[in-house]
Amino acid sequence: MKGENEATRAAARSFEELHIYQRARDLTNGVYALTRAGAFSRDFGLADQIRRAAVSVMSNIAEGFERGTSTEFIQFLYIAKGSCGEVRAQLQVALDQGYLAADQNAALVDLARRTSGMISNFIAHLQRSDYRGEKFARPQRQLVDDAEKRQQALRAAQLVNIRAQQRHCEQPAAESTPPPPDPSDPSHLSHS
Repeated sequence: MKGENEATRAAARSFEELHIYQRARDLTNGVYALTRAGAFSRDFGLADQIRRAAVSVMSNIAEGFERGTSTEFIQFLYIAKGSCGEVRAQLQVALDQGYLAADQNAALVDLARRTSGMISNFIAHLQRSDYRGEKFARPQRQLVDDAEKRQQALRAAQLVNIRAQQRHCEQPAAESTPPPPDPSDPSHLSHS
């Protein structure tokens, strides 16, 4: 059970792996689909503004992640959260202007709220975490990797020295020990 929990809590290696980014992408795709049709597509100002707000959610999550520190990431997540609110406000304008049906509005407003809530939860998680970000973790990881490489090199050198000593010890022992007597030579019997 512990292994499963650790696996699910592993840090994302890219912003595309983040659930908040995936949800923001769904929101952006929904906004683009909605603004391509009917009267909404002809209100260039509102269509452009709501698209920019939706893209801002995705972009700020991505940029914050790539900055490499949790402090900067949190700052960009707050901007993304604000952009979720902007999308909801512009959806209200679109509804008031008759550009979309109430069910279309409700679906996208719900998605924007859920995305905003997920961002809030992720901000809270980062604020509680001791992890300071990749920018700080990378040098520490490099130090550990370098230390492990040095240790491996030392072990290899020690092994070479041990083998050389073993060979050195084996050679004198063979030279200093007299050979066994030759049974065909009677002179070995005269020493007794």
